[in-house]
Amino acid sequence: MIRTQIQLTEEQSRFLREMAEEEGVSLAEIVRRSVEAMMRSRHEPSLEERRERAIALAGRFSGPPDLAARHDDYFVEACEDWDDEDAL
Repeated sequence: MIRTQIQLTEEQSRFLREMAEEEGVSLAEIVRRSVEAMMRSRHEPSLEERRERAIALAGRFSGPPDLAARHDDYFVEACEDWDDEDAL
């Protein structure tokens, strides 16, 4: 880890100290968690990116082409393949 010195307002310092005490961690840990959360939020994909990813995945993990119509049949077949030991 890299040691860093920062300046906070009295209000910011008080808030962070209280938060650290409530959570039972150091003030430095609270600051690290805050920075980590900011890093994650900054790299969060936009709604449009998430939509594009979902559309790109659609159909990639499908089963047989008639799965929607025959799902019960496929389920029964899968269950028949199990023996009592597999079910445990």
